[in-house]
Formats: sequence, C-alpha cells, structure tokens
Amino acid sequence: MSALLDKTLALFSELPPAERFHVRARAFSAPLEAVAGRVPSGGTVADIGCGHGLLSALLALEDPSRTVQGVDPDPRKVMWASQGPGRLPNARFEIGTVERLAEQHPGGFDAAVVCDVLYLLPRERWPEFLRTVRRVLRPGGRFLLKEAEGDRSWKHYKCLAQEWVMVKMLGRTKAGGGLVLEPRSTAEALLRDAGFTVRETVELDAGYTTPHILYVAEAT
Repeated sequence: MSALLDKTLALFSELPPAERFHVRARAFSAPLEAVAGRVPSGGTVADIGCGHGLLSALLALEDPSRTVQGVDPDPRKVMWASQGPGRLPNARFEIGTVERLAEQHPGGFDAAVVCDVLYLLPRERWPEFLRTVRRVLRPGGRFLLKEAEGDRSWKHYKCLAQEWVMVKMLGRTKAGGGLVLEPRSTAEALLRDAGFTVRETVELDAGYTTPHILYVAEAT
C-alpha cells in the first residue's frame, strides 16, 4: 500500500464497518492511483459518479492546490463521502448527475474523471452522457474515462458477473439498466463523436481480475 492510499483510507476510518469494507475493496480492486496520476496539477476537477469519494480523496490529497467536486445520484454514498473525504478543505460532494453539473457549471472544470460508471448505463445513453461531460469542461480540459473493456476475456465475464451481484443482489451499486462492456474501438469512436481528442488509451488490468482500461482525452 502506498503512503497516499494509506492516508486516503484513513479518511474513511469513522464510517460504519460495511462502508469501510466497501471502500477498501474498491481501493484494492481498481487502479485509482494510476487514474489520479494522469490528472493535471491544480485547477478544478469533477469526479462524476464519485460514489464514496475514494478517487476524489486521492485527487485532493495528492495535490492540495486542486479543488475536487464529487457528484453522485446516490444519497447514501454522498453522505458517506461527505463524512469522510468531505472533511478535506479542497473536496466537496453533492447529490447530482452530470446533467445537473453541466447546467450549473458549463465549462467550469479543468478536468473530469468518470470511473466505472458508463457500463452501468443503457448503451443508448452513452453518446449523450459523454457529450454532457464535454459541456462540463473548458476547451482543452482533460477527461479521464476508466472503464472495463469488452474484450470477451474471462476478466470481461467475471466483471459482468461481479457487477450483477453488486447491483441486483446486494444493491450496493445503482445501475440504469446497463451492465454492458464495449471494445476500445467503440469507446474511442464515441469519445471522438462527443467532441474529444483521444490522447492515450492505457491498459491497466495487470494484477487485477477486471479488464481495466483508461482513456485519456482532451476537450476540443
């Protein structure tokens, strides 16, 4: 465990045991530090679909000059995020969606991160979701999209089975009828159509049982 991750997890120490377990499981099953490391220094960052605020906390602690705004439609998760990393002076959390963020702060962010959100939405909603993320960013702003790649590997099917349990059986994650994984060529095309230039596509699945992939894009 890195010193940054250890310090980040300490922010959740006062949450109930079940929530602490969820946050720790997330920390060790997803390459969030690798995502945070590609966010530009300083500026304002939108964490869309922030959940408990783990990535927001990493971003806020890694660079105190950043201002991190986390939004999520799940009131429970926003409550836990507010009681954990929300205590940091440069992190704040609100119940909301990307649409609300775009209405309130059009072009108001230097960077945006979306981690493991897109595949929970119906496939037909993906283009509009990405276009709305584009509206949140200033021209030239960076967008980091971390998803699970639809590569038909065993990791692909394991990821779908895991999310089905989290959404359908345990109710730990809210989905809008999605649970669809797409290949990188589809994701890259959708990003271009939404007004982004894809600068880098990074495989982050080494050492994980999920086919993590990161798209680093720039708002044009």
